[in-house]
Parts: sequence; C-alpha cells; structure tokens
Amino acid sequence: MKDKKALFILIPFLLFVLIVGALAIVGDRIPDNPPETVGNTAGNLNNSGYFCEYDGTVYFANAYDSNTLYSMDPSEQNIKKLGNASVKNILAGGKYLYYYQTGASGDAGIGALRTVRSFNRCKLNGTDVTGLTRDPIVSAQLVGSNLYIMTSGDNGPLFYRMKIDKSDKTDLADYEINPACAVNGTIYYNGTQENHYLYALNTSTDSISTLWDGNLWYPIAQGDYIYYMDVENNYRLCRYSLSRNEVEVLTEERIDCFNVGYGYVYYQVNGGEACLKCMRDDGSDSRVIAEGNYTAIHMTSLYVYFQMFGETSTWYHSPLGSQSYSGFDAARQAALDALKK
Repeated sequence: MKDKKALFILIPFLLFVLIVGALAIVGDRIPDNPPETVGNTAGNLNNSGYFCEYDGTVYFANAYDSNTLYSMDPSEQNIKKLGNASVKNILAGGKYLYYYQTGASGDAGIGALRTVRSFNRCKLNGTDVTGLTRDPIVSAQLVGSNLYIMTSGDNGPLFYRMKIDKSDKTDLADYEINPACAVNGTIYYNGTQENHYLYALNTSTDSISTLWDGNLWYPIAQGDYIYYMDVENNYRLCRYSLSRNEVEVLTEERIDCFNVGYGYVYYQVNGGEACLKCMRDDGSDSRVIAEGNYTAIHMTSLYVYFQMFGETSTWYHSPLGSQSYSGFDAARQAALDALKK
C-alpha cells in the first residue's frame, strides 16, 4: 500500500516537472521570422546604424545619454529609455532587437576598458538581453531568421552567417563583405579585393554572382536602382539601373556619406564648401540643409537625423523634405529625465 501511495504521489510530480520543462523549452525558443525580414536599411547601417524604424517604433542610440538604447514614435513622442548599454548597428525583426554593445552609459577611463563589447539580442522593450558573439562587429544585418555578420579581428576579416538563436554558425568569406544592403533575400555589396564591382549574395543558397563591373562603394538598393558612391570619379553620387544597365549621375560633387529613402537622398558634400544637402531620389531639387561637415546620416519615415563631424554627443534632426534643421531637444530632455530616475 505504501508503495502505491508513493507511486500516486510521484507520477503527478513527474508529469508536473515534464510539463514545466516543456513549457520552458518552448518559451526559450526563438521563433523564425518571415523570410522577407530585413533588420534595418542599408543607408542607416552604412552610417553606423544608430536609428532603426520597425513596426511603428523608432529605436535609437541617444547621443545625449552615451548612445544608450531608446525608443519613440516616428513623430518623436513617447521617448523611453530601454537599457544602459551604448549601442550601434541596431536591427529589428520579429519580437527582438539586435545591436552591437560598444560600452555602458557613463563609461570612462579604466572602467571603459573592462566593458564587454558584444553583439546582443533583446526583446523589443529592451529586456532579456542575450549575448550572441563577442566578435568585433564591423557591420551586421538581419535577413529572415539569419544574421549576416562582418567582423575584423586579430586574424583578419571574417564574414559569417548565424541563426538568430545563435546556432548554425557558418563561415562564408575570409574577406570583407558588407551585408547592409539586403532586399528580398539578396545582399548587394561592392567588392573589396581585386575590384569594386557590384555583387549579389543569394541568402537561400549562399551563392555569389557578379551583377555589374562598376567601381562603386556603399550600394543602396531602391526599387530598380542601386545608389552608390562612384569611386572612379571622385566619389560622386550616382545610381545604376539593374534592368536597363544604365548609370545616372546625380551630382558631380564629391561626397563623404549619404542615405536614401522615402523619395529623398541626403548627402554630405566634401571640400571647401562642405555642407549637408538633400535632393529628390531622381537627382532633382537639390538644396542645402546645413553648412559645414556632418556625418551619421539616418532616416526614418518622418525625419532625417545627423551629427556634426567630431561632435558625437548631439543629434540634429530635420523633417523629411524640409530645408530647416534643429537640435533633437526631445532626446536631450529624455536623457535628462532618465538621469533623475
């Protein structure tokens, strides 16, 4: 009788343990993303990936708070601090954010040297942070349920693919491939070895093909066009038609950086008359936004964000298509409010 009573107690207990364990496994599982998922725009990532708009929310590195992770509405309302890590290369897809942690809020001196730099995954509200790799990240992109990561360490460059749950890491190249420009399962990138041709990486097969023997840098795909810096001609801004195999020169000015989206191109002009300019994506209606040297040009659906060269503790913003700009005061105030908490 005692054995039967013990058995009656043990069986439900074992069932309970199995159910809890199964729920824990399911709960920890990272669900796959739709295959068309792309983590951020090429233009944002080529400018360090400090802003990322996803599903009605903008995630950004707040320069007024050591580049720690914040979120807000595209209209810059409801600004919230999501964590204490200083971040860049922000990606979003499914229920998660991905970012490269470069430090922690307030890092300085010896403390900064001890900070773990890692590529992390977290929930959209900034919680449940999981480190995916401590490799030094040059650029990373999310395509479907895979992360494509370009690193550069003591042993040289390495480009690899890794599932979002940190499994199935596969080395793809021992040379530089920038994965920023991803569209419909294809990564477009410029060569970095013998030439600067336009290449395409099919993420379904990991096969690489040559699309065009141009001399380009930082390709950004928009519809039928690839926007790029023309290396051979003083880094002027051009676009190449994939269907017509034709090049259009958008400006003869030498540029330092640019971004494309929402019908506009923003670009920094180099030289004695340095300035940040805006044009329509067909090259028309060019105008000056700000005099001087600017960098880190990021675009969301409503605003363009940028920094003055050498001044990394401030963000400036301008409504898309506008010729005026100002300091991003709402982000500054949010940082001050966060410090009071």
